[in-house]
Amino acid sequence: MRAQNGLCGGFVSREMSGKDVRRLDRVIIRFAGDSGDGMQLTGDRFTSETASFGNDLSTLPNFPAEIRAPAGTLPGVSSFQLHFADHDILTPGDAPNVLVAMNPAALKANIGDLPRGAEIIVNTDEFTKRAMQKVGYETSPLEDGSLDGYSLHPVPLTTLTVEALKEFDLTRKEAERSKNMFALGLLSWMYHRPTEGTEKFLKSKFAKKPQIAAANIAAFRAGWNFGETTEDFAVSYEIAPATTAFPAGTYRNISGNLALSYGLIAASRQADLPLFLGSYPITPASDILHELSKHKNFGVRTFQAEDEIAGIGAALGAAFGGSLAVTTTSGPGVALKSETIGLAVSLELPLLIVDIQRGGPSTGLPTKTEQADLLQAMYGRNGEAPVPVIAPCTPADCFDAAREAARIALTYRTPVMLLSDGYLANGSEPWRIPELDELPDLTVRFAQGPNHTLQDGSEVFWPYKRDPQTLARPWAIPGTPGLEHRIGGIEKEDGTGNISYAPANHDFMVRTRQAKIDGIEVPDLEVDDPHEAKTLVLGWGSTYGPITAAVRRLRKVGESIAQAHLRHLNPFPRNLGAALGRYEKVVIPEMNLGQLATLVRAKYLVDAHSYNQVNGMPFKAEQLATALKEAIDG
Repeated sequence: MRAQNGLCGGFVSREMSGKDVRRLDRVIIRFAGDSGDGMQLTGDRFTSETASFGNDLSTLPNFPAEIRAPAGTLPGVSSFQLHFADHDILTPGDAPNVLVAMNPAALKANIGDLPRGAEIIVNTDEFTKRAMQKVGYETSPLEDGSLDGYSLHPVPLTTLTVEALKEFDLTRKEAERSKNMFALGLLSWMYHRPTEGTEKFLKSKFAKKPQIAAANIAAFRAGWNFGETTEDFAVSYEIAPATTAFPAGTYRNISGNLALSYGLIAASRQADLPLFLGSYPITPASDILHELSKHKNFGVRTFQAEDEIAGIGAALGAAFGGSLAVTTTSGPGVALKSETIGLAVSLELPLLIVDIQRGGPSTGLPTKTEQADLLQAMYGRNGEAPVPVIAPCTPADCFDAAREAARIALTYRTPVMLLSDGYLANGSEPWRIPELDELPDLTVRFAQGPNHTLQDGSEVFWPYKRDPQTLARPWAIPGTPGLEHRIGGIEKEDGTGNISYAPANHDFMVRTRQAKIDGIEVPDLEVDDPHEAKTLVLGWGSTYGPITAAVRRLRKVGESIAQAHLRHLNPFPRNLGAALGRYEKVVIPEMNLGQLATLVRAKYLVDAHSYNQVNGMPFKAEQLATALKEAIDG
């Protein structure tokens, strides 16, 4: 067995160096430090190399809302957790096997999540008396025996990094900034990660600052070689590629927001429409704006508006003009956009409203995840203003969900709400890049001329004359001769689109708009029930991974439980009621206080049991397994 030595570019035999190599089927690593310690970058790089190696993986970035929280404090701790394996996995993992703690705050904030026996790598240089007192350590946890139940590796990361970079013309403060790369090099050695990609990345990232690039590469190599030569790390670990976890194809690591961006571009190409994004930056949706702004060569236009209302107003104008129109936001932005969403309902124009949910109410928890916008998506507008709602279930699934949202919007001429969340947006996993012929044809036919004949025989254009199958009205490009028509929020007359206050017409239009949404064709719900269980666990959105992992655990020990997961939340799949009726118990885990459960109880009169969490973090598989076991036995 040979592993590349990143320092010299040659190879070193681990057996010859006296180091043991142990094979594992999976491992969970958490990098933790100050917001300025580069933990997200470190985690991203380790993830990229792990993906290129062929492991299945799932990640959980976790960072403060402040741009730069107070250094050395518990609120300022930023972490990145990565779970990778030689088999199919579904979550970032419940408890880390390895914690890299860059300072006392990182140790204290994360130690409670570690199981006994876990490995802890600490930067001893940061464990000064003042730093420890800042987080409430009266004595050093590295010396008082409180960590005796763990495998502790004290490493002076800062000192070693500065020493490795002494040949560079850097101040000590500048050199210290590379300690995250030293830690990355050490972990890359421990788990046999490739090194070439990280070095190439650093050269590219700091292309305009070659000395900084060279210093970071030197720190990375020094960390790798420290692991190879120090006696404190006598064992390294191998996790083989997950060769049986994936269908054949070309894969890449992808985050939810990146997958969603690519899905929107793919949809616009399949529809042969320009893509327009009207958006106001808001965490955790801003990455979609950043990404789409890079793709003008695919006909993408991005508009960073001065506020949320202007963003959706521009997007709705683009929809009127014939674009695939999108606006991205989070819960607080949806509240501001609600009037214009209602206008889109009235105008019956295709518009995608992407809500990357976060903790609320108000500005709430900007960098933490939640599923609490479902009822807002369903009912958060004045009047009867029905809107289709769909939700992706994994980071990679955001690609398909974006295309599905576009299909519904374009086919039925309606705004569509797409509910992702912070967990999916920032998390990542392998994604199989689809072949072009796998993507559906979304081509749109615009109105070209008159579509109605009056009693006197003259031909006219009626903007609200509907397709008998979809109830969609025609989409007329502004400026097309003979297709002039009124727009606006005042109620329209059926067919003509003229302003109408007639009670009977309003009743008809309200019911027609509802019937259009109710009639949307969505796939039937698939229920996974291999053992004819009596209990069904029903989920939606990002709870898919933890629920599925929990169900697997229960079935592995002989429990019988069924599982189903909703993508389409409005309208529900037509077979949902029948599926629910087959089970004695229905359990619905949600990262809210029971919003889907409320809808299910109201529509199907099913006594659904809620299991809820609103702490800004995703469910843990073991936690759900325990709750579901209690439901089975109860």
